Parts: sequence; C-alpha cells; structure tokens
Amino acid sequence: MASIPIPPLGTLKFASIDSPPINPYCDPYMKTTLDLPDALFLEAKAAAVRRRTTFKAIVEKALRRELAPAPETANPDPEKYEVGPFGILSLKKSGQGLTAEQYQEVIAHQHDEEDARVIALAKEKA
Repeated sequence: MASIPIPPLGTLKFASIDSPPINPYCDPYMKTTLDLPDALFLEAKAAAVRRRTTFKAIVEKALRRELAPAPETANPDPEKYEVGPFGILSLKKSGQGLTAEQYQEVIAHQHDEEDARVIALAKEKA
C-alpha cells in the first residue's frame, strides 16, 4: 500500500488565522456531482466557451454571487422597506393596520386602474 507523503514540519500554510491548514498535496476544492437540466448545462458550457473560461469557474462564480449578502444600496427606500435575512425586500410594519373599509378602498382602486388599462388597450387595438 502506497503511503501519502506528509509535508515537513513548518511547510503547512494557512489561508487565515481561523482556517485549517492548507495541505500542499491536496486540492482545496470539494468534488461534487450536480444534476442539471440538459438545456441549463449546455447554456452554461456555451457561456464558459464564449468567456474563455471553464464550466467549473462559471458554477463557482454563480454560487458566490448567489450566496453573497445583498448590498444595502439595493433598498430603494429605507424608510418604507427593510432587507430581510436573504436579501429580500419587505415592507416595514407600521404602527397601525388597515381597516376593512381601507382595504376595500385599496382593492377597488386597483380594479379601477386595471379596468382603465384594459379599456385603453382595447381602444388601441380598435
């Protein structure tokens, strides 16, 4: 049985103080299997070719972008919205809720706007 060479004392490198040592004889990447739809795989592979990079780099960059915290500048109105833990905007809760009458008024106003839009589209087609 072949033995794995052990690096000499003092040759292990650390990425940061809190991280485990990086073994110079080991690839720092975790190998995994992805089940992707064929069309998505082909699209990503084609993008990698166009960008003169690898499929692995495309997947890594996409994962890093998806997992990165949402920038605070994404909030258009900090007084009205708050950014949740997953970077999703939600309305801030105000001190009072809507009454049933206010809710009905909002719904009626939305229907009026939509009706006006549909009528305008019908007039354009006619």
